[in-house]
Amino acid sequence: MTHPRPFRFGVMASKASSGAEWSDTARRVEDLGYATLVIPDHFGDQLAPVPALTAAASVTSTLRVGSLMFANDFRHPAILAKDLATLDLLSDGRLEVGLGAGWMNEDYAWTGVPHDAAGVRIDRMIEAAAVFRGLWAAEPCSFQGDHYQVEMNGLPKPVQPGGPPLAIGGGGRRVLSAAARLADIVGVNPNVGEGAFGPVAMASMSADATEEKLRWVRTAAGDRFDDLEISILKFAVVITDDRDTMATAVGKGMGLDVETILASPHTMVGSVDQIAGELVEQRERWQGSYVIVQADAIDAFAPVVARLAGT
Repeated sequence: MTHPRPFRFGVMASKASSGAEWSDTARRVEDLGYATLVIPDHFGDQLAPVPALTAAASVTSTLRVGSLMFANDFRHPAILAKDLATLDLLSDGRLEVGLGAGWMNEDYAWTGVPHDAAGVRIDRMIEAAAVFRGLWAAEPCSFQGDHYQVEMNGLPKPVQPGGPPLAIGGGGRRVLSAAARLADIVGVNPNVGEGAFGPVAMASMSADATEEKLRWVRTAAGDRFDDLEISILKFAVVITDDRDTMATAVGKGMGLDVETILASPHTMVGSVDQIAGELVEQRERWQGSYVIVQADAIDAFAPVVARLAGT
């Protein structure tokens, strides 16, 4: 069972020192052929997602904008659903919505929001996804859950029928299984269950760990697996003709050996030809047709985008 999906590419960016700089980034991402500009959702040194995405959409015409991912614990889903429906309307239907359960220890420590057990946070996220869908539907929403109770007609309605595509990503079985059942886009990510990007997350970036994650997704998705778009975030992209040397350097910085770095779907080191070939192989193996790179790789990765986007 494989996905006949063409490649599309995104950039995850989060910082700018001015409106002009952020606008320039959005335009450059669009001009270089990337399909999306996405932003994470944390309380550290980064732009706030909704206004940043609104600004990016306002200076582009084809670029899709989205979150990677909204941390559900920090906003009531009815409030966020209205913000996002408005953004979808104002961007003429160019929004994608990433939803997560919240994970980073620092976000909870800084805000004082209770950092509940993972199961509770995931239960809330699953309910939030249902609230989104209900408020974005044509009919009024009536939702009664353990965590949220919503009785209202979500207005304005999004431009995209039924609402923007919903992405859910993670590295643990329960989140990926929920994503397989509920989302349009499944993000296959490292496991950050320890609340930080540490050794557990690093170890879960391996090819074998990714294989297991895809098995979880396939099992939970059942017949809808072919309807899912599989997204894989690249944490490091190095375009180089000296692959082994640079892979060693990347591995040293991440605490991983060279073999793991070269085999991982989350790191790409090599020439444009090598990386393009690896992406084709990864799509065949893991169906990862939606590839997102970090902002520092926008220009270096552009030749790969030019070669593969839409194919």
